[in-house]
Amino acid sequence: MRTAGGVPPTLRSGIVTELIIETKDLRKRFGKFDAVNGLSLAVPSGSIYGFVGPNGAGKTTTMRMLTTLTRPTAGEAWVAGHSVLREPRAVRRAIGYMPDEFGVYDDMRVWEYLDFFAACYDIPENNRKRLLDDLLELVDLTHRRDDMVDKLSRGMKQRLSLARTLAHDPQVLILDEPASGLDPRARVEIRELLVELAKMGKTIFFSSHILADVSEICTHIGIIEAGQMVAQGSMEEMRSQLMPHREIMVTLRDEETAARAQMLLANFQGVLGIERLDPRAGRSRLRIDFTGDDEGVAAINQKLAGEGIAVLGFTEETKDLETMFMRVTKGVVT
Repeated sequence: MRTAGGVPPTLRSGIVTELIIETKDLRKRFGKFDAVNGLSLAVPSGSIYGFVGPNGAGKTTTMRMLTTLTRPTAGEAWVAGHSVLREPRAVRRAIGYMPDEFGVYDDMRVWEYLDFFAACYDIPENNRKRLLDDLLELVDLTHRRDDMVDKLSRGMKQRLSLARTLAHDPQVLILDEPASGLDPRARVEIRELLVELAKMGKTIFFSSHILADVSEICTHIGIIEAGQMVAQGSMEEMRSQLMPHREIMVTLRDEETAARAQMLLANFQGVLGIERLDPRAGRSRLRIDFTGDDEGVAAINQKLAGEGIAVLGFTEETKDLETMFMRVTKGVVT
């Protein structure tokens, strides 16, 4: 739990939330340009937190400040209870950082690469062989341990870079676009690895503009635009805040039946509106905006059936992350 600076943990709905990353009014200015402009970030311990936003929104700059590579112009940030301004060495011990570029290590073998970083963290030489074996097994690179790093595929380099961040057993992993440029199979492998690391007790904080990756594995999300946080919270909180009503799609036999159903449900409790959609495959469709709970959704279906209306399809539209993202940003997902 963060105690640096005497600031108490976050209190939400009467429940104390232990934060492992937190920023207060964090700012970074380059000349006259505000790359990060008053960012307040709250990452719960043990979460998989997706940090998303359009290109140029300030994600990488924020991560460089959290990892003590860039000094903030103003504001404060804490990682694992340590101030990035006053305790940079303690922050570095608590984190594993994976930048968006692998770097140049053409003259090293895979095991030498990991051994080098383990030595940088003062891990004794007689402990490093077992550590390297464990890390290579974790990221499924044992069979490539003697290969030259520059011969690895991009996906393998990403897994190797992730293994390097784990050499000193950090509490927090800060990963900048870990799935960028990977093919679909490699992206799935990285996602599965992040979930496994979270199960091992690590907090995962990663940036991405690939919304499918975020929606698949994240417990929490923060959306940044133009250097400012525009929305953050758990995935369920975000869905409730950004899409407060449910959308129910009803497929009916014909327009006459659709008109009858629309009139029947117009005053149904919780129904905000009903829209007649263009027919699909010769069938009529209605979209119902509804604020009720699951029992209310079932009651709508029962109401239609009870009035003898043949319902050919009855589904609730999924509140996908891309829709939420587009509701709160002006940018285009790229």
